[in-house]
Amino acid sequence: MNGKIVVITGALGALGKVVAESALARGAKVAGIDHAPSQMPAAADRLELGGVDLSEPAQAKKAIDAASMHFGKLDALINIAGGFAFETVAEGDIKTWQQMYALNVLTALNTSRAALTHLAASGTGRIVNVGAMGALQAGAGMGAYAASKAGVHRLTEALAAEWKGKVTVNAVLPSIIDTAANRASMPKADFSKWVSPSELAEVILFLASDAASAVTGALLPVAGRV
Repeated sequence: MNGKIVVITGALGALGKVVAESALARGAKVAGIDHAPSQMPAAADRLELGGVDLSEPAQAKKAIDAASMHFGKLDALINIAGGFAFETVAEGDIKTWQQMYALNVLTALNTSRAALTHLAASGTGRIVNVGAMGALQAGAGMGAYAASKAGVHRLTEALAAEWKGKVTVNAVLPSIIDTAANRASMPKADFSKWVSPSELAEVILFLASDAASAVTGALLPVAGRV
């Protein structure tokens, strides 16, 4: 990843922070985009763009273009921005389905569309999306979330086919990520079975690297020990 320009959405979240730090440690330059506000000044190897609603195409394009202008090019886009909701289909709110679609599908769609020409110009362009093992077979209470993540899977496959030979497009499918929020919501679970953010970051950055040049359209399970 040395010298690569990497855009990470959801960069201020639990997974995004780990992926950003791991990329920087490998010599990459990172542009982080997040809905949360950022107070970190721009540096030679890092740019944070906060307060961005990536479900809005114009805001996504503005952020991607700003990252490209700041660093002069883009080599990889890692779409981590997203959300989770747990409620049954029968008793849930239609707004939850709309929110999950916006947070998980539209954010990845809008940033990918905005970044494609930049990535193709690099000659080694990469897109890595975050899907979900839970979208392969949805359980009770997982309808809206699983449907939206299944949309991320199909988006990944379609983009990979459309941009074959120009940009690789893959997705990681984690099980339960070991974050503070997940531990708080499932306090009796065996956390040692979950996939850690650092383990997931390793796979994400492999798919974003030159070593993964022959891999595109893959939906790669990263289930930890679940």
